[in-house]
Amino acid sequence: MTFLKRLFLILINQDRKPLGTDGKYGQLTDEELVEKIVAKNDSMLFGVLYDRYAKMVYNKCYGFARSQDEAEDLTQDVFLLLFIKLASFKGKSKFSTWLYSFTYNFCVNYVNRNKQRKMSDKSVPMDSAEYKLTDDIPDESIYEMKTHKLEKALALIGAEDKSILLLKYQDGASIKELGNLYEIGESAVKMRLKRAKAKLMEIYNTLG
Repeated sequence: MTFLKRLFLILINQDRKPLGTDGKYGQLTDEELVEKIVAKNDSMLFGVLYDRYAKMVYNKCYGFARSQDEAEDLTQDVFLLLFIKLASFKGKSKFSTWLYSFTYNFCVNYVNRNKQRKMSDKSVPMDSAEYKLTDDIPDESIYEMKTHKLEKALALIGAEDKSILLLKYQDGASIKELGNLYEIGESAVKMRLKRAKAKLMEIYNTLG
């Protein structure tokens, strides 16, 4: 059994006292915690981070999984990879936003590998007639959508569109944060959001 595998088994031990909110590490911000973990490769402090975000990561993974067991396996894999890749967090966005994107991208890649297909970027060019002629959908229209129909619509749009919409409207990521996460300019972020909202609204309006 690898070190990382043993680490995760320790983290999920039900008899272990949660570290995420109590004790001397409980008051550290996510960013301070990440800095300390990376500096010393500290597995105990990583347990604090796990306690804070295990439920969120599991919930995201469950949306991609076919069973609870598969969601738990995906959650384990996300945290194993996170321990390795934690130094890649540069603090350009909130850690929770970065972790959401990290988890979502991991799950999308997992699903794509299973389906033996690759994701492609279907972004509309800035000078596209579709981009110029389509009116932007107000944010209020998104927030006013009925929950059950919205969930169905989100399940039917592409993974890239779903990801950016959830980051913006569920996790509250700013345009600047999204630009940092996707490594694109703010105008490109706005374009992707506009296109994703249009697709979501189109599908939403076809649902009963």
